[in-house]
Amino acid sequence: MAFGQGQDLSVLAAFKLKEIINEDPITHSATLLGTLPTGKDDERDQAIISLQKTAFDAEEVGRLDGLLSSVKLLESNDIYSWLLGSLKPRDAADLKINVIFPATEVHVRKYTRQNLVLVRETPELYTRIVEPYIVAFPPSRTEWVQNILAHKKEAHKVLYEEPAEDNKFGFLIIPDMKWDLVTISSLYLVALVHAPRGKALRSLRDLRSEHLPLLRSIKVQGARVAKERWGIQDGGLRVFVHYQPSYYHFHVHIVNANYTGLPGQSVGQAHLLDDIIALLELDGEIFTKLTLSYNLGEQHGLYVPMQAAQREVLSY
Repeated sequence: MAFGQGQDLSVLAAFKLKEIINEDPITHSATLLGTLPTGKDDERDQAIISLQKTAFDAEEVGRLDGLLSSVKLLESNDIYSWLLGSLKPRDAADLKINVIFPATEVHVRKYTRQNLVLVRETPELYTRIVEPYIVAFPPSRTEWVQNILAHKKEAHKVLYEEPAEDNKFGFLIIPDMKWDLVTISSLYLVALVHAPRGKALRSLRDLRSEHLPLLRSIKVQGARVAKERWGIQDGGLRVFVHYQPSYYHFHVHIVNANYTGLPGQSVGQAHLLDDIIALLELDGEIFTKLTLSYNLGEQHGLYVPMQAAQREVLSY
């Protein structure tokens, strides 16, 4: 099974729903677990499809008579009224659709709605529990990142690139898959790091003073790209790093500062790039010394061992 010109709708029509594993009324999104045909006889494999309603643009909402086909009044009280409306056919898309196929059980756990718990990770717990977990990840889990860095996939979307040279780290900037590429208020870019041969940069814990030129360049070039292409002025971006990240190849999120409500921007996961740079300027090895607090979902691979280890962390 493959997506291609003219095939996408027919392929999605072959999707068989197993269950809805997540839904969010705030982001107007739903995540579906099911199966799609592999293209080999009658074989099917696991698939995850995420649906999210796209945003309106300012010009579109300014002419409601052309936007709406019907309206039903739900309630009215003094100056307040609540209505439900149906859209007319639009030039703009109504849904953004992301597909993971074939989806592993790790993907299913990641995208399933789950309860969160706050844990504290000391440097000793990182060395004993977290680092072995990261090292054990197979390279196939980040093959899609390598495809982008090698220009095998999404090469036409690269906005800026600095290649790695000798011992110098590089990076490229590309639109994040979560962005619809249209709505500037929800602009979402990501900087993926090019590591020199023989070196790895996996997460916040790996950062040292030697990475300061890399981080400063990501900050400068991300701001320049956003300003030149989309008119976003100084101070109009929120630039941050996740810990724990969703994948262990170091990357930086570059998001419109007005794009609020994203789960990944919450305290306990997002670390502002400016703060990271300031900390490394104070102490180039600070991320080997800090105790870090963050949320873990009950489906995360670190949930059980980190929960069990919390009794060792005495100061909360």
